[in-house]
Amino acid sequence: MSMVGTLAAIIGLSTLFFTVILSLVSSFSLITLGVLVVAFNILQWLIAPYIIDAVYRVKEIPEHENQKLHEIVENLSRKSGIKKPRLMLARIPIPNAFVYGSPIAGNRVAVTSGLLKTLEYEEVEAVIGHEFGHLKHKDVQIMMFVSILPSLLYFIGYSLILSSMFSRRREGGGGAVLLGIGFMIFSWILNMFILYLSRLREYYADRHSASIVEDGPRKLSEGLAKIVHATRNMRRTRKEKKNLNAFKALFIADPDRADVDSAAISRIKAPSDQMLVQEVLSRKLTTMDKIIEIFSTHPNMVKRLRALQELS
Repeated sequence: MSMVGTLAAIIGLSTLFFTVILSLVSSFSLITLGVLVVAFNILQWLIAPYIIDAVYRVKEIPEHENQKLHEIVENLSRKSGIKKPRLMLARIPIPNAFVYGSPIAGNRVAVTSGLLKTLEYEEVEAVIGHEFGHLKHKDVQIMMFVSILPSLLYFIGYSLILSSMFSRRREGGGGAVLLGIGFMIFSWILNMFILYLSRLREYYADRHSASIVEDGPRKLSEGLAKIVHATRNMRRTRKEKKNLNAFKALFIADPDRADVDSAAISRIKAPSDQMLVQEVLSRKLTTMDKIIEIFSTHPNMVKRLRALQELS
């Protein structure tokens, strides 16, 4: 689901590669390097939807194949006051959903094949309502641009350290290393704030779903609990895990947190939807839970479901 830009992971990794290449083959100034990094990130954002389509084997869902789902998207688009996005299907077994897009590709909302198999349509409606909250609040664009600054600072710092290694004869090399380390530390601190902003906007998207979907808090709570429960019980290959890690910030729930989030419900056999929700709500947050959340793009599931209960 959404958050931290359309391709936060690709922006980070590819910009690292791009910056290292520039540092090794040329002698660009830091200003020139900064301009090139920003331009490169913006280019990635523009073509990101096509990369996501390729990675997740995404295809558009024709209206005749799933008219009910198209009606849900049409209705929620109208209630959200936004133009109907293209409805896509990601052919992966993990139950999840996400929105993505760019000025040249338009907005798209994708559901996975696993989501349609795991959730009832009323729960799918609430999940899509959450995704529309991200579109309504322009989270994709906002998180994309706020993510550029720490990325830029990190790679400027990296370039300073790298350049000092290849020019040890130059005076002030030690100072450049310290300055580079300072840039990298500051970028890490900024990333912590960005992760907090990401978690905060997940709550806003949940609120949006609750406001446009009838009985939204209950439907979304049940949907989230079932997503976590089903994800934990799936055995994923190493390749699948790598692909999910690259784009997990887009999802409505972080697949890597499934083991933690579903610890309380893993012992239940054939639970009802409300039993799943209540079991999650009954969990007590530990210090480790709070520490893990600090480094996550998504809020702790217990806190998230409690917030939805308050909206009820």
